[in-house]
Amino acid sequence: MSTVVTELPGATWRTVHRVVMPVDVDADDMPLYVDHAAAVVTGAETAGRAGESLDDLPQAAAAGGEPSFAVHQEGRAENVRGRRGLVVDAGSRVSFGTYFNAFPASYWRRWTTASAVRLNVELAAPGTVTVYKSNARGLRQRVTSRTVSGGEPFTLDMSLASFGDGGWLWFDLAAGAEETRLVSAHWQVDGEEHAPASTLSIAITTFNRPDYCLALLRSLAAAGEVRAVLDEVLVMDQGTQLVEEEKGFAEVAADLGAQLRIVRQGNLGGSGGFSRGMREVLREGRSDYVLLLDDDIVVEPEGVLRALQFAQACRRPTIVGGHMFDMFDRSVLHSLGERIDKYRFFWGSVTGVRERHDLAARNLRSTPWMHKRVDVDYNGWWMCLIPTEVVREVGLSLPVFIKWDDAEYGLRAAEAGYSTVSLPGAAVWHVSWIDKDDGTDWQAYFHERNRLVAALLHSPYGHGGAIFRESVFTDVKHLISMQYSTEALRLMALHDVLEGPEHLLRALPTRTAEIRAARKEYPDAGTSTDVDAFPTPRLRKPPRKGKEPTAPHRAVLVPWTVRQVARHLSAPAPEALERPERQVAAMDSSWWRLAHYDSAVVSTADGTAASWYRRDPRRFRDLLRRSADAHQQLWRRWEELSRAYRAALPEVTSPQGWDTVFDAHTTSVTRYGEER
Repeated sequence: MSTVVTELPGATWRTVHRVVMPVDVDADDMPLYVDHAAAVVTGAETAGRAGESLDDLPQAAAAGGEPSFAVHQEGRAENVRGRRGLVVDAGSRVSFGTYFNAFPASYWRRWTTASAVRLNVELAAPGTVTVYKSNARGLRQRVTSRTVSGGEPFTLDMSLASFGDGGWLWFDLAAGAEETRLVSAHWQVDGEEHAPASTLSIAITTFNRPDYCLALLRSLAAAGEVRAVLDEVLVMDQGTQLVEEEKGFAEVAADLGAQLRIVRQGNLGGSGGFSRGMREVLREGRSDYVLLLDDDIVVEPEGVLRALQFAQACRRPTIVGGHMFDMFDRSVLHSLGERIDKYRFFWGSVTGVRERHDLAARNLRSTPWMHKRVDVDYNGWWMCLIPTEVVREVGLSLPVFIKWDDAEYGLRAAEAGYSTVSLPGAAVWHVSWIDKDDGTDWQAYFHERNRLVAALLHSPYGHGGAIFRESVFTDVKHLISMQYSTEALRLMALHDVLEGPEHLLRALPTRTAEIRAARKEYPDAGTSTDVDAFPTPRLRKPPRKGKEPTAPHRAVLVPWTVRQVARHLSAPAPEALERPERQVAAMDSSWWRLAHYDSAVVSTADGTAASWYRRDPRRFRDLLRRSADAHQQLWRRWEELSRAYRAALPEVTSPQGWDTVFDAHTTSVTRYGEER
């Protein structure tokens, strides 16, 4: 089927995707906008095994192929001309087949009413525009090529019919004997104009990050195109270091004027902050969409417009999320799409998606797996656009403070018939959690409780599938790792789940302080930043045959675990309680390694401090017994609890249910741009 459309009589075209340059041209994210690579993966390399990716190509080459890789070249920041323009040096060629500037055709084909797309390119000097398409396997196909005079518009209409399973559209720009300059380019789709145009409100939840939050507000204030469709920016400030007291806030507030409202309330977590934003947008009744944004992000303003334009064009109300890049490694993509494994009831990337993919090393054109459309179960609330009509029907967030609020909302919306799309080209840069281990600190409570609650609500399997077995095994792993504080918090979580759904709203304002206090009762929760705070480690006896511990094979995992449990019930060596046996880096502190020691000094994930873990048979026995009892109750009562949580869900996520919490914990609400 031909991609080029000769004519679309009576079609109405509207711009949905403008080609843009980075806001900060000195940052490391230029490869996300412009690709200066001289070569791309050829079709022969992607036509082999199903699911084969670029990382498999060396093996493919060894079998008789010669893969060609994209050879990265640094872009010249001085060639950027504002947000829309770029100079291409004489004899050079650049590609806009990049994350932010290629057109995600398969997503528009699958989810929207659009049937065709129009590319418009304007040059200030002669140059050659070459248009390409790809399919779901990453095969690149040339659509057309045309030499364009300066000032002569380049326009090409193309069908979306062939993009059923995947594929992108993009163009390259080449200069001849003299440089050429891109003035602007944009992608349009056919469809009806929306009258009146849809608007959105932005909800930002912040806690003691006033500098990050102010920088985000400043970038939104400077984005004129975003402000044209913006009703209001709502900041739910739940901290003690207030954004209103940050230097420079007054100027930003004056700029945003009536488009800014600050809500100060107690720390109700991400779920409480974002639910408050949803609630206020519903109460105001002006906006068609609410856009949830984390406070510690840098937003690409064009992505906000793309998410809104995409949502407007969807066949039915759809949640539209943006991707996340690493703020400190700006070309690294967290994931192209996430799903919930319903049997394990655990989140993770969609099958075939590579996490932490560096688009500076391998850009879109040279990454075949990125060309297959990725369908998701949910999108993280670092950037997520939700139609207000979905909020009215589905409700607000589950009151779970932190963890699983976004994933559960995606599942709940899907059960009501509303899909979620993670839209390429809409993204933020977020502070990375790669140097965090929130599975062992105070957040361990929320990991356990919220995962179980979400499974009770949405698991299609009896007793939640594998979640029960995994919960038991995770308890044992923490215990044989001497992480008694973590296990104590997980038991608190289990007991709260067994109490039933009534605890969710009631405990929301206080539970975090309670679990932090409970954790402090355990020595392994204490940390020190002083490298000399602990005695010098001394191993009582050398490793067997000089080999360090290795992970037990699955075939022997059960007997291995039984032996470790028996060992941890016995008394530790007295000298190990006076002097640690090992200094263990965070990256090496796996449960199967720590299980072999009587004591160890273990670094925190961010490397700033360390804790001294020591075996305690009394604590081990008590926590193990309590875990067995709680899990026995959970197994016996699973169906009863599932019915109770599902019956209570409409109430605990309703605006009226949440109002009981908001009314009791609101400090102030300030609307700027009004007489005060």
